Amino acid sequence: MKSLLRFKSKLTPVFGLVFIGPFPPLFALGHLLQHLRCYSGVATQWQNETRSIKCNDMLNEFTTYCYQRDLPGAMKALNSLQTHKIWADAVTYSELIKCCLARGAVEQGKRVHQHVFSYGYEPKTFLINTLINMYVKFNMLDEAQALFDQMSDRNVVSWTTMIAAYSSAKINNKALEFLILMLRDGVRPNMFTYSSVLRSCDDLSNLGQLHCSILKVGLESDVFVRSALIDVYSKMGQLECALCTFNEMVTGDLVVWNSIIGGFAQNSDGDEALTLFKRMKRAGFSSDQSTLTSVLRACTSLALLEVGSQVHVDVLKFQRDLILNNALLDMYCKCGNLEDAHKIFTRMVEKDVISWSTMIIGYAQNGFSRKALELFKEMKVSGIKPNYITVLGVLFACSHAGLVEDGQYYFHSMKKLFGIDPGREHYGCMVDLLGRSGKLDEAVKLIHEMECEPDAVTWRTLLGACRVHRKMDLAEYAAKQIIKLDPSDAGTYILLSNIYAHTHKWEDVMDLRRSMRERGVKKEPGCSWVEVNKQIHAFIMGDNSHPQIEEIKKELNQIIWRLKEVGYVPDTNFVLQDLEGEQMEDSLLYHSEKIAVAFGVMSLSREKTIRIRKNLRICGDCHLFAKLLAQIERRSIVIRDPIRYHHFQDGICSCGDYW
Repeated sequence: MKSLLRFKSKLTPVFGLVFIGPFPPLFALGHLLQHLRCYSGVATQWQNETRSIKCNDMLNEFTTYCYQRDLPGAMKALNSLQTHKIWADAVTYSELIKCCLARGAVEQGKRVHQHVFSYGYEPKTFLINTLINMYVKFNMLDEAQALFDQMSDRNVVSWTTMIAAYSSAKINNKALEFLILMLRDGVRPNMFTYSSVLRSCDDLSNLGQLHCSILKVGLESDVFVRSALIDVYSKMGQLECALCTFNEMVTGDLVVWNSIIGGFAQNSDGDEALTLFKRMKRAGFSSDQSTLTSVLRACTSLALLEVGSQVHVDVLKFQRDLILNNALLDMYCKCGNLEDAHKIFTRMVEKDVISWSTMIIGYAQNGFSRKALELFKEMKVSGIKPNYITVLGVLFACSHAGLVEDGQYYFHSMKKLFGIDPGREHYGCMVDLLGRSGKLDEAVKLIHEMECEPDAVTWRTLLGACRVHRKMDLAEYAAKQIIKLDPSDAGTYILLSNIYAHTHKWEDVMDLRRSMRERGVKKEPGCSWVEVNKQIHAFIMGDNSHPQIEEIKKELNQIIWRLKEVGYVPDTNFVLQDLEGEQMEDSLLYHSEKIAVAFGVMSLSREKTIRIRKNLRICGDCHLFAKLLAQIERRSIVIRDPIRYHHFQDGICSCGDYW
């Protein structure tokens, strides 16, 4: 028994095999190695499966966080992926990048960039494009450019993203340069490339070449490209080219209609904008916010209150659209209908600085300065910070209310109070304010102290003050400054000519008129528009083309006769020719605004306001005419000239006889 136990103690178990003696026999080594390999393979397979399960778990966790837009969770999971040298698919990373963009998470976005390029990993072109777009959206063009330069394979999206980025940043030369490089690289631009690069085009010759390139590749019918072409032609004032591009083919898209209507409206061609709008409606298209904004702008430029009120009905469908409401508010203000403007303003659910500024300037320009300043106080209480335009409206209100001290306070403290540096327009308002109050020496001093060079408008403001206060020497000085800056300003030549005539400087009159002839300067004919029954009637001095012109002249003669009975005497100081006696009065009689007012008296009931828009500043005689007519006829007359609005009622004008 003992010997048996001793024998068993010498048995050596190895992987299920029993060997007798201290060493296994040689024939058993093969079996041993085979078993070792078997167990090693099983272990490796088990380890691989375990790692695979762990990787899948990490990837699933990361993917879930990315799609749920859980940025902290996704970034924590990203760190785990980095540690284990694991990478997700490009679409998942793109979801994370969207999350970074939505949160403005720049550092996290950079971390994603670092991860996808770590350990020599080469991300797909799609993912690199997404990262470039991320840097563009973060306004980090240098980083976007650096990543773009590293790309070995750039596709149309890569190039277009960079072109659009430089175009949006107004780095126009770079956008155009990239288009050339893209073509040299053999990549064909698509509709998004062209629509982006067109926005960078500020030269007509470049635009022509781009247009030819678009025609060559057959993209001229694309909605985005065609719309961009129309926009850029309009921006350059080439409205005929814009219209030709529009008319080349029948359009089936509202975007193109909006581009052409907006182009004419922004270039102050309201007539054509409204004509195109009617064409659009007849073609079966419904208006959207963009269409209505442009149409309201056209109504504003033409002072078409009745048409604008019609458009207001369509605006009600989009009553919570801030941009559209601001356009509607601007239309009512600039058509001189402050009552409806105030209703719109008070009903607006959302108001921004543009809303407040529009209403403040509306009150100020229409002669309601006190209301403008009261509204400015409300604006500050509301927490809306004034901008450059707001302060301009406040200074305009101070100017027309004669509030010299208030105006000086806001002007000298605008930088401290609102962080706004005074601009040329603010200086112009102060010159107007000082000029109105008779402080002409201070006005001249302020002009010479301007941080920016005074322009012709600034000097015209001074000239207007000199005319009112009969400061002929200073008026002559201001007029000469205007002519230096704007040699084609016919109105200033004529005013200076009248100044010389009033002071009997006949040689100077002749020299000045000779200079006008040599320079080809001609006085723009006065033109006035009046809206009657939703139709515009235009009148030009000396033009007898209106079908009712004889009736209108008869009505005007009767009005003049009635006005003379209450003391009206034509002010021949405003005659712009060398005429005498009755000839001078006849010249005044047929000024375009008088003809338009007479037509309004004929055509509109006494309860309706006669609204006139004219292209030149109203003369003193026509101003007096409108005041007296409003009084004896008990009518309301509104005349809008390029300088301001005149509300005539009960023999008084809202401008206080200063314009």
